[in-house]
Amino acid sequence: MKLKKYKDLLFQKIKAQLTDWFEQDTQTTISTEEVDRFLHSIKGTAGTLQLEELHQMASKLMDEADRKNEVSWPVEDLRNFLYELLEFSYEYEHLYQLEENEAEPRIENVPLIQLIDDDVSMLILLKDAMEGMGWMVLANTDPIKATEQYFDMRPDCLIIDINLPRKNGFQILEDIQRHANKKFVPKIMISIQNDKQTRIQAYKMGADDFIEKPIDLEEFLARMERHIERKKIFDQSVLIDELTQVYNRKFLQDTMKRSINELKRSGKYFTLAVLDLDFFKQVNDTYGHIAGDRVLIAFAQFLKENVRSTDTVFRFGGEEFIILLPSSTDMEAKEVLTRLLKEFSQETFIENGIEFSVTFSAGVFMIKDPEITIQDAIKIADSALYEAKNNGRARVESANKIEAAISRKQLNVSVIDDDAIIRTVLKKILQNMKFERFDLNIEVYENGLKFFQSNRLEEKGGHFLVLDGMMPVMDGVEVLQKAKQAKNAKDITVLMLTGRKSEFDIAEALKLGADDYVTKPFSITELEARIKRLIQRLS
Repeated sequence: MKLKKYKDLLFQKIKAQLTDWFEQDTQTTISTEEVDRFLHSIKGTAGTLQLEELHQMASKLMDEADRKNEVSWPVEDLRNFLYELLEFSYEYEHLYQLEENEAEPRIENVPLIQLIDDDVSMLILLKDAMEGMGWMVLANTDPIKATEQYFDMRPDCLIIDINLPRKNGFQILEDIQRHANKKFVPKIMISIQNDKQTRIQAYKMGADDFIEKPIDLEEFLARMERHIERKKIFDQSVLIDELTQVYNRKFLQDTMKRSINELKRSGKYFTLAVLDLDFFKQVNDTYGHIAGDRVLIAFAQFLKENVRSTDTVFRFGGEEFIILLPSSTDMEAKEVLTRLLKEFSQETFIENGIEFSVTFSAGVFMIKDPEITIQDAIKIADSALYEAKNNGRARVESANKIEAAISRKQLNVSVIDDDAIIRTVLKKILQNMKFERFDLNIEVYENGLKFFQSNRLEEKGGHFLVLDGMMPVMDGVEVLQKAKQAKNAKDITVLMLTGRKSEFDIAEALKLGADDYVTKPFSITELEARIKRLIQRLS
């Protein structure tokens, strides 16, 4: 007897009941009798339909409910209690047709690849193939937005089609090479043109590989693996930051370990300083990323030339730098940095005939405890840095004098999806995510109209939207278009959930400014990792 029809009916019943409980504003509690009947019904039907995992899950929930002995369930408590069932219902509805031996769930630290191609069929094909290898792929059809995204997201590998509208692949490559020619990122050109002159031009302009269309997927993936492996080896071996020519994050770890070991051996204290350029995003937005890089290079060079001979400068990431000051107290370090701040703020930069100056904020922390971890030491110095920013920027604060908690940015995360289970599951996932720089302010909406009626985009801070492409009342593309027309559009990151691999839908979403897309059905674990990776890159 074929059971699929009856299995589908059971999951529809589960979804309807969960939606009724968790989506209605009228109920604040659910009676224990209702919950018991619901779980008993699932257990009996699941066993009959040979859904063994669901049968066992219902049995376990019944036992736990008996132990809790609740008279009634507050809605939020019941939602948390039944979360495993919610997640399982989603997986069945969307993923039951996938093979059981699918690839291992991805983690957030996988290689990030940027793919630029206006041929949407090719873009979808290559993105799917590479993500099948466990890599994360950001896809772009608009060369202008793609160039901006390259500098914002810092991919580990770049694939560019030569024949693009408005700005061809060679022009993109030229911009990137001029802008970040000291940073090693494998760059692969793809094109239907395969004449000798085109290939030579690509290599002369900085391409590391050239692949002719039509593409042999097996060979393409093998070559991509090789490029990613080269990038990994390079990153592990190099101790100098390619752009600024000061020491990098890897060498910071090694130096910190030696300093802490010396502290354990001889009691020789030292101070860690974290510096961050003020309003650096405004520099990039106003004068462009190339100008921003010039400021970073000038700042790094200024620090190298003006710190004491015993001090060491590192680029920690983005516009953030770290200085290690041996045998220095926090007050001595503060004096040094205050002098540097005064001198650097007098430096001037000229872009397009406009003159401007830049300041920095800093936090210092004297390390006296030999048991402290590197991560905790940096985190404590960071607390002083953010105290400096909260106090008006262009100043230096000492963590040894600050008892306040670490200051963090708020990121407003909005899930807009008409599927109640997806909303509930994603909200739970987001609530469990922790970030060093962000506190997540999470809200869910069943359609775009309710999202805009809430005036959500007027809330202070950045915005991250997880947006379903297919919804009633207001289509996801309409929501995206309206969001990207908002005054704070630059602060809005959008991850689209597309219900099908429709070339038109994907092309339209990318054209309107979506930062990434995921095709349903998707693994919850993979979606969680992708969201985490995108948010981490915003810091």
